[in-house]
Amino acid sequence: MAPTSKRERDQRADAKRREGKPWRAWYKKQRWQILRRCTFVRDLYVCQKCGVQLTNDRQCVADHKVRHEGDAALFWDPENLQTLCQPCHDSAKQSEEARGYSSEIGADGFPIDPRHPANR
Repeated sequence: MAPTSKRERDQRADAKRREGKPWRAWYKKQRWQILRRCTFVRDLYVCQKCGVQLTNDRQCVADHKVRHEGDAALFWDPENLQTLCQPCHDSAKQSEEARGYSSEIGADGFPIDPRHPANR
């Protein structure tokens, strides 16, 4: 059997991810492409977490502020979107979502997120 190409492996992985989460297909729609581009323009290509000025769409991620988990109203709501740079999205934001709270510390030395265990 011949080895599969990277493209074939990626397509199989995409199909497997969509299996349990059919809303993942929404990211392929033209409507999403337009919405994400409008988010970048609205935010002036500035990362809303670190403030870095981004120069093109490839550096930007249209991030959902509130996880949608398949809720179409949250997914398509432009007010639920923000522009993030790839590093902020892939590190801080993903960690925050995995933990369920932000570990960002305020000027007073205490966590600013009310969901943080120290604030309970």
